[in-house]
Amino acid sequence: MAVEYATFGLTPAMRAGGVLADGDHQVHRDFLDFVVDGRPLLFRLCDLDAVSPLASDVPPAIFTAQVRSLLLETDAPLPGGRYVIYGCPECEDLACGAVTAVILRDGDDFVWRDFAWQTGEHADLERDGYHGIGPYRFPGAEYRTALAALLDGTAHTTRRVLLIGARVALLARLAAALRTIGVGADITEDAGAVPADELRAYGAFAFGDAVPDEERAAVRRAFADAGVDAAEVDGLAPIVPLLVAQIEHALGSGPAGRHRLTRLTATGTAADVEVTSPCRVRLTAYRLDRLHRTRAREVFDGVLEPGSHRLPLDAGAVKGEAYLVARAPGSVLVTAVRRGTPG
Repeated sequence: MAVEYATFGLTPAMRAGGVLADGDHQVHRDFLDFVVDGRPLLFRLCDLDAVSPLASDVPPAIFTAQVRSLLLETDAPLPGGRYVIYGCPECEDLACGAVTAVILRDGDDFVWRDFAWQTGEHADLERDGYHGIGPYRFPGAEYRTALAALLDGTAHTTRRVLLIGARVALLARLAAALRTIGVGADITEDAGAVPADELRAYGAFAFGDAVPDEERAAVRRAFADAGVDAAEVDGLAPIVPLLVAQIEHALGSGPAGRHRLTRLTATGTAADVEVTSPCRVRLTAYRLDRLHRTRAREVFDGVLEPGSHRLPLDAGAVKGEAYLVARAPGSVLVTAVRRGTPG
């Protein structure tokens, strides 16, 4: 059967890290996703928490080897001409499961076919095949150009955030949490004293709640003067997991088409969530009790279809001054819980 042509491209993507409600954490990963006919390929895989082999935090030599492998300049890493398309974001061990596919040349074209979920040396297509995905035929020139452009080393970036404020204890806990999930973090009381070349290492900056307006303006000027387009984060509350989620969202900001979660609002009775493709969504509510202790409760965990959804909330989980964090593969959104009735 003839395989119709599909367009091929790459787009920056991330697997959002975070400190979870149960105290566990998940690692932040930046990677390049494959774009097929204008849509990220990962979005076609419902409820899959995974990254491509083109991750920015792997050593340059390994990154280059992955690119050359996809260009078929080296032998396939798995039997049957199979290649890992997406793998575990925590350990990249095949035993955790991976999406694999056969990649081959047909004349000047590249064909990806026989997609499957694989946990061992061989894939069982009948049992674990993704029968609704592929095959895809990519024009050779377009395919080679997109991948070969990565070989100059510019695909490697470091995710770092600059924390600004005088509440050292809170910022130290926040920095430790960010480093735990793989995001670099530094603390300063005066960003104006940071050299411009150092400011260029940061993808975001976050203010402590006590930083006055004039100091915030000075920080913005310092980043602007350094020519840095860093995302600004204004912390909603002194709750470390909440602040981590806000920073993760800032680091992953970009075109809406790159994200599965595109909207999150909440009141004391319901949350409104919008997703662009089928995916698992988890909602966690955070608040401070009367003794200023952090309270967290998972209020929803399920797979949502594309579109807008209204999800009821337990009033006890969002009483008082509360906040909601929504997570989906590759996306995280944060909102304050408003009082009133959803519109």
